[in-house]
Amino acid sequence: MNNGMRILICEDNRLALRTISVVLEREGFTSETAENGTDAISLLQSNVYDMVIVDIHLPYHSGLELIQYLRSDLKLQTPVLIVTAFSDPQIRRRATELGIEGYIIKPFNPSDLISTIRTILKN
Repeated sequence: MNNGMRILICEDNRLALRTISVVLEREGFTSETAENGTDAISLLQSNVYDMVIVDIHLPYHSGLELIQYLRSDLKLQTPVLIVTAFSDPQIRRRATELGIEGYIIKPFNPSDLISTIRTILKN
C-alpha cells in the first residue's frame, strides 16, 4: 500500500478530476482536489503533499504558474506530474525547466498514470 501518500490534483475538468481521484484512491493514495489555480495555491500553502498532479490550463493561475509558485515562492521540491490535453513543445520545455518529474497527455490509460506515479514516488 501507499501509506496514504497525499497527492494534490489540480484539474478544472470535473470528469478528468474524478477519474484521477478514483484511480489514485483505488491504489491507496489520499487525494485532495483543486479546480482552479487559486484554490490550489491555498491548499499548497496550508498542506504538505507527496506529489502534485497539475493540468496546464486552469482558471486564475495556469499549471505552469502553480509549479513556479511551488518552486520559487514555497521553495518546495514536491514532485510534479503534468496531465494535460496539450502536447505543446514550448509548454513542455518550460515545465521541464521548472523541474517537473513527468508529463502525461490526456486521454490517458489509468494504469499508465499509476505506473508513472509509482516511478516518480519510487514505491
